[in-house]
Amino acid sequence: MPMESPTTDAGDELESYSSLGLTVSHSQKNIAEFPKVLLLLSMYLDKTVKQNEELLDSSEIKESTTMFHGQRVPELSIKLYAERIFKYAQCSPSCFVLGLIYMERYLQQPNIYMTSFSVHRLLITSVIVAAKFIDDSFFNNAYYGKVGGISTREMNRLELDLLFSLDFRLKVNLETFRSYCLQLEKEALALVLERPIQVQATNGTKPSICKGSVDETCKHELVRERYSSQALQGCSW
Repeated sequence: MPMESPTTDAGDELESYSSLGLTVSHSQKNIAEFPKVLLLLSMYLDKTVKQNEELLDSSEIKESTTMFHGQRVPELSIKLYAERIFKYAQCSPSCFVLGLIYMERYLQQPNIYMTSFSVHRLLITSVIVAAKFIDDSFFNNAYYGKVGGISTREMNRLELDLLFSLDFRLKVNLETFRSYCLQLEKEALALVLERPIQVQATNGTKPSICKGSVDETCKHELVRERYSSQALQGCSW
């Protein structure tokens, strides 16, 4: 289900970049938590997977198995998996927006749908392709395989399959990137209104509702945020 392309202006796009965590002031770099884009992307992917699986269960659509389909559903949620990728792959937050664009381009093929069996592999492959395309530095596929919990051989195969499916057309114009940023926020806002996110208070009091307020606007756009390198923890599926 491809995203629609809303109209944008300079004020909206800068506010959207800041809200998603794509711009980070120098004073915030060392204390920044996971950028908001990870949460919004995860919510959107969860929604899409649920809709696709409902259609498949009702036999309204027919699905073709792809290289991205695993034998079982990973135990790690999409949100935690996205956070793991960001933490250990040390890619810029923009890679997740670009990765979403690649995912939706891939899913334009006939009878190809994203489900809980394929979403994790699609996500990490799209994000690392984006990182190799726009980031100044990146790791090899042996490392990314450990991050994603898959073998180096499979990581190589998934990357090649995605690249050939996209015909190696990785360039995304700025207007498309802007529209995806704004639409991510709109999609997530609709989900939050339907089902508010409850955050458990640390002092044992009643859980609070997370409304996702807009961050302070930064002067520079698309400043890439990196986390210091940390030892990998096991994650296989």
